[in-house]
Amino acid sequence: MLAIASTGGLGGCHPGHAKAKQLDLACESGSAAACDTLGGRLRRGEYVLRDEARAAALFDRACTAGVGESCASLGAMLQRGYLGEQDSGRAITLFQEGCDRGAMEGCTSLGLAYREGAGVPADVSRAAELFRAACDAGGTNACAHLGALHISGEGVPRDVQQAAVLFQRACGDSIPLGCVGLGRLHASGEGVARNDSLATALFDRACEDDDLAGCLELAASAESGRGMPQDFVRAGDLYTYACDEDVGLACARLADLHDRGAGVFRDAERATRLRGKACRLGYLEACEKPATAPAAQRREAGA
Repeated sequence: MLAIASTGGLGGCHPGHAKAKQLDLACESGSAAACDTLGGRLRRGEYVLRDEARAAALFDRACTAGVGESCASLGAMLQRGYLGEQDSGRAITLFQEGCDRGAMEGCTSLGLAYREGAGVPADVSRAAELFRAACDAGGTNACAHLGALHISGEGVPRDVQQAAVLFQRACGDSIPLGCVGLGRLHASGEGVARNDSLATALFDRACEDDDLAGCLELAASAESGRGMPQDFVRAGDLYTYACDEDVGLACARLADLHDRGAGVFRDAERATRLRGKACRLGYLEACEKPATAPAAQRREAGA
């Protein structure tokens, strides 16, 4: 039996609950599409109790029945280790199956695997081909990733104007990566007119979708007062959120605020702990540098 999530005042008669029950019945009656949709709800905890194991089982069933989106979704779970250990090999197979069946997220995920060398040899040119095919077919998430490649010039010619077009298309479809990319271009004035207020609004939009890059950019805007009134308290809140999600740069910037007492309590000990965390997370600029011995000491040591 399907376990319905509690939603307080909404009660069990909420339309979302009824729809979830209908999907459950349809899936058990053999509808692969219903299994795919229900799997997505179980994975997100949308009007049902979150159950990744059952979501994966439903995606597996629907994928076997030919639903490409389910192949892509199951692959993503395996690639990220949501079911325990990562299984990049099977994830790649599922991404390819999804892509072959017309699921643009399968093509996009396969492109990301080639870009990062996750489960396949790194091949940025192949990644760009997959992103372009998926973008042309309406996969706006792929458009954002292709835009990022045009910014770096990896696998495609560097073309900031084309990147701006792709980011705009993705952001218009509420893809956070597109909004962040477009915001950065407006902040720098590269490829588009410089507009700090618009850049900040785009970062805010991405952050509202819990995108860490968007929140980090928004925090920097709040700290500097660029594109919005300077607000150290908001900057501190955003850096704290990103640091709690293990973004090393955010921890280092929050440490700076604690050193200055800007928007947060002045606390040198906490600043030191935050820089230690940032260092452990790979943000090397936060790592303590070994002291350089005076020249006389180096000579005595035979240096």
